Amino acid sequence: MTKSEIVTRLIRIEKEKKKRENLNPILKYNTGEKKHLKQVQFHKCDKKNRWIFGGNRSGKSECGAVECIYLAKGIHPYRKNRNNVSGWVVSLSAQVQRDTTQQKIMKYLNPADIIDVVMLSGKKGDAKNGIIDYILIKNVLGGISKIGFKTCDQGREKFQGTSLDFVWFDEEPPKDIYDECKMRVMDRDGDIFGTMTPLKGLTFIYNEIYLNDRMDDEVWYINMEWADNPYLSRNAIDSLEKTMSESELEVRKYGKFKNDSGIVYKEFDENVHVIEPFNVPIDWYDNISIDPGLNNPLSCHFYAVDNDGVVYVIAEHYEKERDIIYHSNKIKEIANSLNWHFDSKGRLKALIDSAANQRTLASLKSVSELFYDNDIIVNTNVNKDLFSGINRVKSYFKSAEGKPKIYIFKNCVNLIREIKGYYWGKDDAPNKRDDHALDELRYYIMSKPIPKTAMDEKSVIQKDKEKLIRKVGNKRK
Repeated sequence: MTKSEIVTRLIRIEKEKKKRENLNPILKYNTGEKKHLKQVQFHKCDKKNRWIFGGNRSGKSECGAVECIYLAKGIHPYRKNRNNVSGWVVSLSAQVQRDTTQQKIMKYLNPADIIDVVMLSGKKGDAKNGIIDYILIKNVLGGISKIGFKTCDQGREKFQGTSLDFVWFDEEPPKDIYDECKMRVMDRDGDIFGTMTPLKGLTFIYNEIYLNDRMDDEVWYINMEWADNPYLSRNAIDSLEKTMSESELEVRKYGKFKNDSGIVYKEFDENVHVIEPFNVPIDWYDNISIDPGLNNPLSCHFYAVDNDGVVYVIAEHYEKERDIIYHSNKIKEIANSLNWHFDSKGRLKALIDSAANQRTLASLKSVSELFYDNDIIVNTNVNKDLFSGINRVKSYFKSAEGKPKIYIFKNCVNLIREIKGYYWGKDDAPNKRDDHALDELRYYIMSKPIPKTAMDEKSVIQKDKEKLIRKVGNKRK
């Protein structure tokens, strides 16, 4: 084959490739020089209950539509594919379905892969202007897959009876419909995934997904903001920002849940402060902090500090309705697994709430004494000032230089959950709800030095003045 023939053949191949891409638009998804990395992260996640909390135009709905087609066609790049897949796309209303979800599904479907389109209203030949009931699609493994469309305004009864492989919620559904759809995917070990802007505030999705208060190992979420979308221009972002208040931007730009009273630790960023565990050098090990609880959870964390004064929360014990013997054994188990420092008599030392010194009618000994009997010596001389403690913790989340002075291992799930759910309440005080880990975090942080703030920085004049004073003092000597 001559050089000219090779070039001609390569040109023909390239033309055929472009022709196929035009017919099969899903091949263009996230394949150019610009890639939406958080969309890729969503598709790669192997959890069964995945959510994107994103602002408008952050790319979240594109992600949901492509995931549906990946599963239905049996071409998912990161999962074991199945044939004869059945799933639902759930929108808030028929109008939203017509204008948003079904448009995106049709956008990424190759017309050659569509076996049939069944309409609820309108003409099949003009599906984009009607309401689709379901689409039958060729599955590459040989079967036929079905994508059905549902709307929340139909009511829970319309979501009963069917076994499904997946359900995609575009925006937050009512809880009864969400619960019903979870039942639908149970038989086939299917997937729930959602893409939403959290406009409704602190709803059940906030508790069950964002906080994951049920500690479900299959729950996963990611925040998606405008800056994550590489296809959104800076001019477009600037135009959107100008039309919104700061309060609106939190939700619509960053996809963050909002409480009118405000979150306490707004400096906390899960993407920054939560890190993968690593082998911490033993000489970093510092202290243990405990917030006692019997009916309430007992919270205990192990803290390390590096040579730059940066704190690492490296291990967690968090459990309720257990006695001190049980808790002591669990704490010592963790200490042994870390090769933590014990004293010469094989005892641990820890900080604890001063309330642990109190005796009750139910016990002849205080919590402090019970821990002592179980080889944990607790120091109750802790600073419990709430507001000073909160401000000190804030300074560790974000120092004067804007850098974190604390990192939390991702296995400390209860501490992370409490931080995310800690809001201001009445009388300018935080709500006393799920704050056991936060209390002992404060006790520990209040035992550490105050990070340098901008106020600590001396001006050039101050430094020159002190230098002059030292010179005068030395001459007098």
